[in-house]
Amino acid sequence: MKLELVRHLWGAGEPSAASFIQFSEFGYSAVETGVPAAEDLMRFKQLVKERNFGVIAMVFTAGSSVADHVRSLEIEVERAQQLAPRFVNAHSGRDSWSPAEAKHYFAEALEIERRSGLTIAHETHRGRVLFNPWITRDLLLSLPELKLTCDYSHWVCVAERLLDAETDILELCAQRAHHIHARVGHEQGPQVADPRAPEYQRHLRAHERYWDMIWASQATRGVSVSTLTPEFGPPPYMPTLPFSNVPVTDLKTICDWQADRQRTRFSERIQP
Repeated sequence: MKLELVRHLWGAGEPSAASFIQFSEFGYSAVETGVPAAEDLMRFKQLVKERNFGVIAMVFTAGSSVADHVRSLEIEVERAQQLAPRFVNAHSGRDSWSPAEAKHYFAEALEIERRSGLTIAHETHRGRVLFNPWITRDLLLSLPELKLTCDYSHWVCVAERLLDAETDILELCAQRAHHIHARVGHEQGPQVADPRAPEYQRHLRAHERYWDMIWASQATRGVSVSTLTPEFGPPPYMPTLPFSNVPVTDLKTICDWQADRQRTRFSERIQP
């Protein structure tokens, strides 16, 4: 199994040939982004083609009802087909739904996945159905085909604690993990100010334990390529200095630092 580093475009500025060259030189071989607007689509596809990059397409469901979100997912996945993506990462549904509504949505989402021919991984994200470990566990047990993009920073924030007491749930999620968002959260927020800082080493090491469980499961399952996006975000995800809105650190620096750290850790733990 090999690790593929993916660069998200959130906070990276306007996509350009220069930025794609920088991504490639660092070792990224794919980008993760929402589907560009129609007027930007051809230019984006050309940038991807020039660097031979893969694409992970992000989609975001919307609406006031479960049916609205199902239809929204269907439309967004159809749009994502234009990018010929490796797979789709979906922000799915709403955190306020009942267990029955959530199960109905994901059963429909699995049908959309089958019809589209695209793999759809649903992100563990605040504000969405999979906003905490316990609802996610119940849905995974009910729907064996459901796949995850694991961003545990959200769960640490929602639960206001690290997740080491939820080993059984983390093991179950590892078995369904399709993609990793390697952001580090803390008890009061989804993103530490700087993952290199000594005050956040406890949080960094905890998240790395959770990602190691995913890698171990993927290796056992015979996955040939594991994908990881170091998805730290710009303000307001990134803390800023009061009265100035100046970010406390450089976004590119911490994304690349995280990508390089996980590349090294992966090579030490997983044999090709």
